[in-house]
Amino acid sequence: MAEKKRGSEDSRKAAAVRQHGSLNPRPEGVGNDLFRTYDFFDPNDLVQVKYEMLRQVSVERGSVTEAAIQFGLSRPSFYEAQTAFQQDGLVGLLPEKRGPRRAHKLSAEIMEFLQREKAEGPELSGAALAEKLWKERRLRVHRRSIERALARREKKLSSPTAGRS
Repeated sequence: MAEKKRGSEDSRKAAAVRQHGSLNPRPEGVGNDLFRTYDFFDPNDLVQVKYEMLRQVSVERGSVTEAAIQFGLSRPSFYEAQTAFQQDGLVGLLPEKRGPRRAHKLSAEIMEFLQREKAEGPELSGAALAEKLWKERRLRVHRRSIERALARREKKLSSPTAGRS
């Protein structure tokens, strides 16, 4: 019975690690003895791997190069993890979300242009606005990005707390 429970715990943990983006893409590269000897240490959990790598250097006074090799990571990865851990603790070891952080093409100026165009032609679709943006500003933005940005702006302007400070 305990074996079955352990298996379901492993699959739950694997799902959680995958969901949070901290699944180690190369668990086979982790050669540290702790990860080979004890079930507690999971080479699939990138946060745990990074933490143990940092601990080995900091507490056990191991070399950065040797620790990076043992944990299947690079020296630059070690230093990135070290800086992130010093600044943010364990949370800093979580992988950052990939991709753009914001709609960088849709500046305030571009949004004003789109809102003016939409006010003058309420029937204009996202595709038509994207085409106008290309023709007049030589800026390519996907129609769905425009539609979402306009909807967010509209929602923000129509919220009951809009304009309060």
